[in-house]
Amino acid sequence: MVKSILRRPAVEALTGLSRSSIYKFMNDGSFPKAIKLGPRAVGWPEDHVEAWINNRKEEAARDA
Repeated sequence: MVKSILRRPAVEALTGLSRSSIYKFMNDGSFPKAIKLGPRAVGWPEDHVEAWINNRKEEAARDA
């Protein structure tokens, strides 16, 4: 179940990524896809963003 939907500024703050990096990673398939909330609004499920962050932490720990 989705905790909540995060808008872009919240995703930027949570991940430390810029807007352009978020969309670049989405296009590469390495970041969760945004869901359409309205004609001009998108958001990301909080649990998907948290899973992405945890995956990045695990990858960093393996590489260290």
